[in-house]
Amino acid sequence: MNDQLKLDGVKSSGPVECFGMIFPSEDSRRQHFLGLLAEKLKDPTFRNQEGFPKGDDDAILAISDPPYYTACPNPWLEEFLEGGSERHLPDEDHKKEPFAADVSEGKNDPIYNAHSYHTKVPHKAIMRYVLHYTQPGDMVFDGFCGTGMTGIAARLCGDRKTVESLGYRVSADGTILAKSEDAIHPGWKPFSRLGERKAILNDLSPAATFIAKNYNSSDDGAALESHSREILNDVESRCGWMYETTHGKAGTKGRINYTVWSDVFSCRECTGEIVFWDEGVDPDGGQVKETFPCPHCSADLTKRNLDRAWIGRLDPATGEVIQQVKQTPVLINYSFGGKRYEKKPDDFDLDVIRRIDSLEITDWFPNVSLPKGDKTIEPIRLGLTRVHHLYTKRSLAVFSALYAKANSPLLQLALLGGYTVGLRTARFLPLRWIQKDTGPMKPHTAGTMYIPSISGEQNWFNIFKSRCTASARGILSAKRTTQALISTGSASSIQAPDSSVDYIFLDPPFGSNLMYSELNFLWEAWLGVYTHTRAEAIESKSQGKDLSFYRKIMTDCFREAYRLLKPGRWVTVEFSNTQASVWNAIQTSLQEAGFVVANVSALDKKQGSFNSVNNKTSVKQDLVISAYKPNGGLEERFINTGGSEENVWGFVRSHLSYLPTTKSRQEKMEFITERDPRIIFDRMVAWFVRHNTPVPLSTQEFQAGLTQRFAERDGMVFLPEQVGEYDRSRAKSEGAPQLELFVSDERSAIDWLTDFLRKRPSTYQDLQPEFFGQLGAGWRKHEVRPELSRLLEDNFLIYSEAGDVPSQIHSYLSTNFKDLRSLEKEDPRLKAKAKDRWFVPDPSKARDLEQKRERSLLKEFEDYKSAPGRRLKEFRLEVLRAGFKTAWAAKDYSTIIGIAQKIPEEALQEDEKLLLWYDQALTRMEANA
Repeated sequence: MNDQLKLDGVKSSGPVECFGMIFPSEDSRRQHFLGLLAEKLKDPTFRNQEGFPKGDDDAILAISDPPYYTACPNPWLEEFLEGGSERHLPDEDHKKEPFAADVSEGKNDPIYNAHSYHTKVPHKAIMRYVLHYTQPGDMVFDGFCGTGMTGIAARLCGDRKTVESLGYRVSADGTILAKSEDAIHPGWKPFSRLGERKAILNDLSPAATFIAKNYNSSDDGAALESHSREILNDVESRCGWMYETTHGKAGTKGRINYTVWSDVFSCRECTGEIVFWDEGVDPDGGQVKETFPCPHCSADLTKRNLDRAWIGRLDPATGEVIQQVKQTPVLINYSFGGKRYEKKPDDFDLDVIRRIDSLEITDWFPNVSLPKGDKTIEPIRLGLTRVHHLYTKRSLAVFSALYAKANSPLLQLALLGGYTVGLRTARFLPLRWIQKDTGPMKPHTAGTMYIPSISGEQNWFNIFKSRCTASARGILSAKRTTQALISTGSASSIQAPDSSVDYIFLDPPFGSNLMYSELNFLWEAWLGVYTHTRAEAIESKSQGKDLSFYRKIMTDCFREAYRLLKPGRWVTVEFSNTQASVWNAIQTSLQEAGFVVANVSALDKKQGSFNSVNNKTSVKQDLVISAYKPNGGLEERFINTGGSEENVWGFVRSHLSYLPTTKSRQEKMEFITERDPRIIFDRMVAWFVRHNTPVPLSTQEFQAGLTQRFAERDGMVFLPEQVGEYDRSRAKSEGAPQLELFVSDERSAIDWLTDFLRKRPSTYQDLQPEFFGQLGAGWRKHEVRPELSRLLEDNFLIYSEAGDVPSQIHSYLSTNFKDLRSLEKEDPRLKAKAKDRWFVPDPSKARDLEQKRERSLLKEFEDYKSAPGRRLKEFRLEVLRAGFKTAWAAKDYSTIIGIAQKIPEEALQEDEKLLLWYDQALTRMEANA
């Protein structure tokens, strides 16, 4: 195996420099560092790093290309960082506001299409973020790099043509100009500067980093296609007969393009065998028949009431007799004389298949069992228990012969890139069923190992030729240099100094979306190096990992990202999951690590995954979280003065400076959610909790302080120096931005009532139908629906004709009723109209209401604590939030954990505030243990 994986990289034409050393050639450079890595691998401490992959030394060395790529944690990270530490521009030239615009980038690009992967963000989308947050020479980090698109993005920030393809202009001095998206800020404005950035790429999966290495290394890809032709000629001379078929009565030979295989079932009535393609499929109509007769006994059948036919055979690789589902060839598509034809397999074709089945495969292939996981259940259930079982015998023979000749990483990459359409997981969809430009084979659905009943076996010579062409185009388009260092290991343990990177882009795994280690196993089996699953951040039944485990791992990874990032700089987290619980896990983990969320925007990849296209409940766009690491001054002040009120306003001033001043779409200004006073309060609370310090202000005290210290516009809070820009934009806009409130629990119901009554003080009778109209299907499960009367009494005031009409009601009535205009507040007519109207209290009176309400909530929380039984089926989230907050301030962590165990897991995971207190309680309990 080791000889087959030997790297014959393209030899350089002259001396090369690497980390200050001069080598006569790339090969000598590689051999020097391979020797150093081999010594490192003998050190048990080095091998004990978190996420160190599974594989022996020879396998790791075989696919590594140190110091630029190692199939294990890269020991040269610090040296690489030292070489990229020059500051091209002062720190103040880096952006303080997030990149708030939505991004849309398609996947139809040679670089993107060079190799398939389960999830991938287009490099041009990442470029927009890198250009915004960094300057030439800056260091970018991606801890979940996948195929290395962040490295390509960082490098292509120095390619004028690619930058201009994003819709930017580049001036003669390298200034990049961006055009405003709307009429509010017209014209072209400086956006960034042209120039390469450097990148550190890391992933837990050796398969991912191997792909990333080939995208980002300096090897020459120009000769890839010529080398592949030599290999094809060699292997076809030995195995070409396997794809021969007869054409016409004369017995002339055609060349098979693909063979369609069908499952064989048995009838429960007569036990007769049924070829599913022949009886259950309508080839002309392009669909599976709902019912069809048994060809033996005429019983009415459906696919659901059929039993699978099984076949026992000897597996030469193991010497064991195995039982697998039975399949038979039913259709052959072949070429002859420049035209394509279709036929049913004849005696010649069946004889070729029998000859292949009797052959001994002499080339090496991985004889390893599939891991027992969430996604491998399907093939294992059908008897396909090993990697080589996912190939037909013909495909395995040809693939292993090609792989034996693939003596460079680029050739291996091209071969492995074809596995999605070259395995038994590929579904067959004839051209007459689908659009003509999609091809007859549909790759297995992303994130699954589903074995279809009608599968297509493609000619591996065609696949290899196609993948080599795609890889060559993508690699040449990537303009690869050695500006990236690639490491294989856990993102929670990066061997690099504190505050050493300028920007971080992360596209991490999201809950149970994809089982990366299981899916990548098919690649890694050929590479001989496997993902260490203990450190894998996923939800997995087979691995015993729940959402809490996932959140803990993600918190560890975000903490490491926080440590690496320079103060005042940004992290972008791309999010692709429809579950609120996973969204909360990500946000909670980010905040617990120390980051402060500043913006959430959309990322449209244009071409969705199978799930996002076909599932009506799936989100069509990914979300992008922009968060920052607070500057060092803020941290220093907090350490020196603790949880003082001064630090509350210090945090708010700093946080507001990081938020976008305006946000617009299609010439209309949008409400900036992060500038909502309620969201600012939540961010401040998370900041204090993370520092294990009680929050010194109540909600109402905080709101009153905001009003005194900062400018307010359209329900949003601004620094004095920001409000002028907002006002100028607002004057050009067609209307005020509107906050959209969705009522799903008691807190959001109070927020909706606050907004409604502030604009329109109303009587109970007028308010009731409006309020009930908000209580739709989105109400949270387990949350008690509060009475409107109780919400009003606990949080608002009612005018009873005693004293002057409150200013809020007076303003509303005099504006909306002509006969009440210019009346004094004590006028009887105005008082009569104002009677029984509910309104929002001013801050001084609101504080009294809040204290009264909190006493009531805490009293009910005591009832929850003493409630009999193990579970609370229904509860008020506001009660839990108040109780958790009070218990945390009193360091009563056991109460928080005890109550959390009484409520359903989904209720805890889907509430960001409860999750914050619960996580902190667990952390403190563990620290005190």
